[in-house]
Amino acid sequence: MNFEVLDPGLAEYAPAMHSALDPVLDAHLNPSLLQNVELDPEGVALEALPVQESVHIMEGVYSELHSVVAEVGVPVSVSHFDLHEEMLWVGSHGGHATSFFGPALERYSSFQVNGSDDIRQIQSLENGILFLTKNNLKYMARGGLIIFDYLLDESEDMHSLLLTDSSTLLVGGLQNHILEIDLNTVQETQKYAVETPGVTIMRQTNRFFFCGHTSGKVTDYVPFFLPPWGCVSPDIRLTGLACDRFLKVYDLRMMRAITPLQVHVDPAFLRFIPTYTSRLAIISQSGQCQFCEPTGLANPADIFHVNPVGPLLMTFDVSASKQALAFGDSEGCVHLWTDSPEPSFNPYSRETEFALPCLVDSLPPLDWSQDLLPLSLIPVPLTSDTLLSDWPAANSAPAPRRAPPVDAEILRTMKKVGFIGYAPNPRTRLRNQIPYRLKESDSEFDSFSQVTESPVGREEEPHRHMVSKKYRKVTIKYSKLGLEDFDFKHYNKTLFAGLEPHIPNAYCNCMIQVLYFLEPVRCLIQNHLCQKEFCLACELGFLFHMLDLSRGDPCQGSNFLRAFRTIPEASALGLILADSDEASGKGNLARLIQRWNRFILTQLHQDLQELEVPQAYRGAGGSFCSSGDSVIGQLFSCEMENCSLCRCGSETVRASSTLLFTLSYPEDKTGKNCDFAQVLKRSICLEQNTQAWCDNCEKYQPTIQTRNICHLPDILVINCEVNSLKEADFWRMQAEVAFKIAIKKHGGEISKNKEFALADWKELGSPEGMLMCPSIEELKNVWLPFSIRMKMTKNKGLDVCNWTDGDEMQWGPARADEEHGVYVYDLMATVVHILDSRTGGSLVAHIKVGETYHQRKEGVTHQQWYLFNDFLIEPIDKHEAVQFDMNWKVPAILYYIKRNLNSKYNLNIKNPIEASVLLAEASLARKQRKTHTTFIPLMLNEMPQVGDLVGLDAEFVTLNEEEAELRSDGTKSTIKPSQMSVARITCVRGQGPNEGIPFIDDYISTQEQVVDYLTQYSGIKPGDLDAKISSKHLTTLKSTYLKLRFLIDIGVKFVGHGLQKDFRVINLMVPKDQVLDTVYLFHMPRKRMISLRFLAWYFLDLKIQGETHDSIEDARTALQLYRKYLELSKNGTEPESFHKVLKGLYEKGRKMDWKVPEPEGQTSPKSKAWDGTGETGLDAAVFSSVLAL
Repeated sequence: MNFEVLDPGLAEYAPAMHSALDPVLDAHLNPSLLQNVELDPEGVALEALPVQESVHIMEGVYSELHSVVAEVGVPVSVSHFDLHEEMLWVGSHGGHATSFFGPALERYSSFQVNGSDDIRQIQSLENGILFLTKNNLKYMARGGLIIFDYLLDESEDMHSLLLTDSSTLLVGGLQNHILEIDLNTVQETQKYAVETPGVTIMRQTNRFFFCGHTSGKVTDYVPFFLPPWGCVSPDIRLTGLACDRFLKVYDLRMMRAITPLQVHVDPAFLRFIPTYTSRLAIISQSGQCQFCEPTGLANPADIFHVNPVGPLLMTFDVSASKQALAFGDSEGCVHLWTDSPEPSFNPYSRETEFALPCLVDSLPPLDWSQDLLPLSLIPVPLTSDTLLSDWPAANSAPAPRRAPPVDAEILRTMKKVGFIGYAPNPRTRLRNQIPYRLKESDSEFDSFSQVTESPVGREEEPHRHMVSKKYRKVTIKYSKLGLEDFDFKHYNKTLFAGLEPHIPNAYCNCMIQVLYFLEPVRCLIQNHLCQKEFCLACELGFLFHMLDLSRGDPCQGSNFLRAFRTIPEASALGLILADSDEASGKGNLARLIQRWNRFILTQLHQDLQELEVPQAYRGAGGSFCSSGDSVIGQLFSCEMENCSLCRCGSETVRASSTLLFTLSYPEDKTGKNCDFAQVLKRSICLEQNTQAWCDNCEKYQPTIQTRNICHLPDILVINCEVNSLKEADFWRMQAEVAFKIAIKKHGGEISKNKEFALADWKELGSPEGMLMCPSIEELKNVWLPFSIRMKMTKNKGLDVCNWTDGDEMQWGPARADEEHGVYVYDLMATVVHILDSRTGGSLVAHIKVGETYHQRKEGVTHQQWYLFNDFLIEPIDKHEAVQFDMNWKVPAILYYIKRNLNSKYNLNIKNPIEASVLLAEASLARKQRKTHTTFIPLMLNEMPQVGDLVGLDAEFVTLNEEEAELRSDGTKSTIKPSQMSVARITCVRGQGPNEGIPFIDDYISTQEQVVDYLTQYSGIKPGDLDAKISSKHLTTLKSTYLKLRFLIDIGVKFVGHGLQKDFRVINLMVPKDQVLDTVYLFHMPRKRMISLRFLAWYFLDLKIQGETHDSIEDARTALQLYRKYLELSKNGTEPESFHKVLKGLYEKGRKMDWKVPEPEGQTSPKSKAWDGTGETGLDAAVFSSVLAL
């Protein structure tokens, strides 16, 4: 503020700044202004009235809270409440800025802004503070660092600034123009001329822009910087400008003056404080403050007094929250007045960043009570004198301390190699530090030995609950033999197949199992076949076929997940996890699996709706699909009407359908009983208020959206949406209420301080009752019903209720009466999210396996609940499927099915794969020519029959490298195996005139990035799998997969070497009686496996696999070895003689170190029927005839 424009006589005034108020009105004023206003009858000056110093802050009444000195003796020129943080900024006449934090006015920062000029205005921005001086605009961080410094012309004398938006600033002063500055480029963008020079204050509203001038004139502009709309002239007296106790009030709507407002103080500062009403604060320079309404009259009782240290108040500001007032006086003091004991400056302030305390030249405090305190932290000067701690030997005796016992967890997990034991660090103590037990009663030492039995929570939260062992995340431990020595039977003693979890995005294993155990879905999917290369329905059908064939061995969904990763919608929905996110558990698995559930149902519905008849696969004509809808739609789709009612009265009805529902929980958080059926009805018949387009109003209007059900689905799918503590608390609360109701129902009472004993529980209930009383453990954490009864009313309403066994005994068996709209749904599956902070959590499923599955697998007819945790499968009690301890077991997805659902659908599976898949097909490679043909497709008269031999070999490439770690004992531990992809598949004829000639030699095109082609072992070179440059017979994986599937279904026997790995990577499940693996035919128990190269050299005198491997050569050699096996074992009738042959084989192998000799120029003496290329003369003749075509 410029002191030159102030009245110099103000500094000579006494604390009583003006004389007593005269009760007689000015003759020129309207006497009606004094209605309801009581003036002092004795003529006592208001300034002389005693003002009580307030210590206690009353709510709603402004009182002084704190006073602080910004800069001693230097007048405060401007004050400003920060709009983003809880800070008050003060500028002085010496160009110094100081900030204070919080209502306690703790000094935050203090720095010099200008060396000679005073600070005239402060404006806070998000990243810093703007300071305006006479001819300088400076933008500084809150800590004092300069962001930019903009120098104005030396002739400028700026007094005010106005921020019009986040990047535009207006600056005005005593000159006849206003500058516009762009804060992003820090440049002057425009200069606006004003009619009256001397702009000292600027304000704006939504419609107007105001300028206050040194002459007392106020000019408003609309729009900005056009000719002035109007102006207000000051009260000019003979002596110049004077302070008038009448405030002129103007109506901006009518742009005219209204009745002035009489006040009792000399107004120097005016600010609106709109709290409960539009109050106006009027401040005089002597420290008097009066509140009044702009439309009413002033009351002397609304005056309070600020006690400045100096004679004058120089500045005044109001916080954005209107809870605090700041006054600065001429002696550098700042006074904070508030209307509450703990005010906040802003409604929503961000956290203030504080500087770290200085630690230079300071020593850390030492706690002598700590036994492990290193005394080396104490600096000791070097001295030659004897130290006090250097006791003579006569006064000291050695007392060695016994080493503490080894942690029980270390002993439990220790593995011994010789006399050395190795164990992982349980991390119960600090690394490389052993605490010693100095006292027998040392309780702190005892706490170290309290190690939980479960690995869950051992590191971070040992106090947390224990996740049941069968629910923990299961992992495969790999050895040097891979998976061959891993005992899957330990985790699965049933005949159902689990799914392996090590494949990327295998979090959906539990949902795959749920879909598989839906009998109509299983049959429908396996009957589907189409032309699309990446069809989820086809791949899911192939996976279901593997699950059907398995007898307890785990399967993997690698081909299904490969197709899943190629679908753009899956990536757009965030369903494809990166390996790092999946390993660390960063993704929210509950939300992820619920989105996956919606995606897979929609995708299967779309895949099965396609009516295009496949051309390449002629056996795929049969389908469940009708012309209108897919069977997925018939099973899962719920037809409904969405009604939109506008407030104008118009109603719009649109028909739609959905494949699943999402639970919508009530807002009421009280502990009242709320059945699951009520929540489900609220979610199905959803009613909500939202903005929607109204055709009648022709604009978006608030509407009431309601949903009426027209047809209920056969399978009711529910996403639980327990994604926050609010929903989890709701489930927990309802389970507690249901628990109390269940106990009271059986004749018991709940005691707050005592739990039921087992003997007490057995006495509950009537002995004549027909139902067996469940145990307490079965009733805990249960809110979900096993059955739900739904009835559709005539007015398209829906009645939903829980249906229990007791209801069935009371009302009779629940039969679905579709004619009257009555349906009973039984719980079939629940998918739950296991919260485990150590492993990142996992997803498991409880599935009620039906009679048909038990009949196929075990030959028995019954129903049973099972837990499916990847490859861990275990039968459970049915109550466990609906018990949800929200601390670690959170529901995600529910599946309810109509009773007698299977009777409505045709459950016959017709194999859609026909022999036509083996016929000749075109290659994907553009450069492939007949001269490069390496196989002869089967003719119609060569179609394989049951029991025919087929030689098979496959080559692979690596997509992801193996992840392994080196243990402390030097052994390698595989964390994650390498991800392989099949690159070449070869099948050769095993009998007939063309025996040994391949009929399949397909190179598999891949869209995924190949890390290693393994050329030395696979013979695959870069470019062989690229359709643009490959010269091989290139096909899709699905095309070749169908060929192998047809051969498996027809019943051929595959002959090869190491076929178990081949089928695993191809993702095929082949019955064991259809596999003849030479690696096991020529193997002795507890001995090493022998390579195909050594077997071919030993038995056939063949040298194979020279520089690279060739799948045709390997498949043909495996066929010859099988013929040799039949010859040596006399078709398996003389096992003893063959055992002697094997002993000779192993003795020869040990002598040769299992290496084939490589003499120069030596050929195989026993391979007279085979030429140097590995092809017989018959093969060459057949190939010549093919090439001649």
